[in-house]
Amino acid sequence: MANPYEVPTEIRDFAERSVHQARKAFEGFIGAVHKTAETVDTSGVSVQAGAKDVASKAVTYAETNVSAAFDLAEKLVRAKDVQEVFALQSEYLKAQFESLQSQTKELGEAVVKASSVKS
Repeated sequence: MANPYEVPTEIRDFAERSVHQARKAFEGFIGAVHKTAETVDTSGVSVQAGAKDVASKAVTYAETNVSAAFDLAEKLVRAKDVQEVFALQSEYLKAQFESLQSQTKELGEAVVKASSVKS
């Protein structure tokens, strides 16, 4: 007898394709964000350079966090049972909590540095 909680292969395949397509769309978007950020002119103005550093860190952190969410989604669509889903979710939340703590600290330091720079 088949497991009544098992996700049908067709739905699992569709979910995997959807996650893959969403990841590709995000990668295109973030590539455009990086390209735009590179064109910002900061020549000779240290305040702008500090602000650019803060913005760059924020974009990098957003990219990292969204990538982690996509990684989780890919793992979840391959999960065999509810216990595996809960284990994956727990691991993700723990890792994200640690990552966000570090990112918040680094971003705070960058903001302080940027605000203390004189033009």
